[in-house]
Amino acid sequence: MIYFLRHGLDDERYVGGYSNVGLTKEGIIGVRESSIKLKGYNISKIVSSDILRAKQTSLIVSSYLDVSVTYTPKLREMDKGLVNGMLKDEALKLYGEYMHTRDINKRFPNGESLMDLYLRIKDYLAEILTYEDTLFITHRGVINMIYFILNDISLNYDKEAFNVTHASAHELDKEKMKIKKLF
Repeated sequence: MIYFLRHGLDDERYVGGYSNVGLTKEGIIGVRESSIKLKGYNISKIVSSDILRAKQTSLIVSSYLDVSVTYTPKLREMDKGLVNGMLKDEALKLYGEYMHTRDINKRFPNGESLMDLYLRIKDYLAEILTYEDTLFITHRGVINMIYFILNDISLNYDKEAFNVTHASAHELDKEKMKIKKLF
């Protein structure tokens, strides 16, 4: 099996994307709780996004599971370009047309569009499927893309569609090519 874990709660006053906003105290607690649950699964390897909040999550999980971590930029969240790490209030004033877009092909200034993220993850999914008993620690956008791809659902901006909450775990059954939320 392959597993995905969304990073723990970070400071949501900031735009995520490629930003290096760290986990909150509540986020750390949530990751610890998920780590305890993950002990019941056969996980022999951890591959993590190299963005700070995912790295912090992976270090906590690694300490609970006693499994080493490999980092990759392939698991990064959507690159929001100039908006990465900006306070959301400021981003709305300066880049509101990007923050509220429903156009899946509209790229953030110096960044990606939702379609770019989808295609990036679709390409990487072939590599993910070569892994066994691996936990991928990443972001909501990445996990959402896997749900869109495996369920053959038209891409859209509904971030809540698959209930990918902070520190939630999801299981990808390679034989059935299905993904589901575990907790």
